Amino acid sequence: GLAYWQWTRFESASGTFQNLGYALQWPAFAVAVIYAYRRFVILESDPQEQAKLTAKQRSVDAQIRADLLPERPTIPSADAALDGPADTDDDLAGYNAYLKQLNKSAPDRNPT
Repeated sequence: GLAYWQWTRFESASGTFQNLGYALQWPAFAVAVIYAYRRFVILESDPQEQAKLTAKQRSVDAQIRADLLPERPTIPSADAALDGPADTDDDLAGYNAYLKQLNKSAPDRNPT
């Protein structure tokens, strides 16, 4: 019904090629849904089809090569951030040293 409606819109004076595309698209969607439904019903009811599918899955090498993906960035730990590289700014270095001293001298804030 939607394909017919889009076809009549395409043939009207205000119709565009977008309407023609939709007129061809709706039947393609219907065919895809019918095929998928039929395929799922067959896979659920036929053990031989299930066996063929699992055999295909086993034969496919599912491993990802190590050089395929980019390296993950390393996240420094909190201790490494406190003991990090020397700062070039004297004020920033003093402030970081002050924060480090506060962190060491602060009581445990997690009550047990």
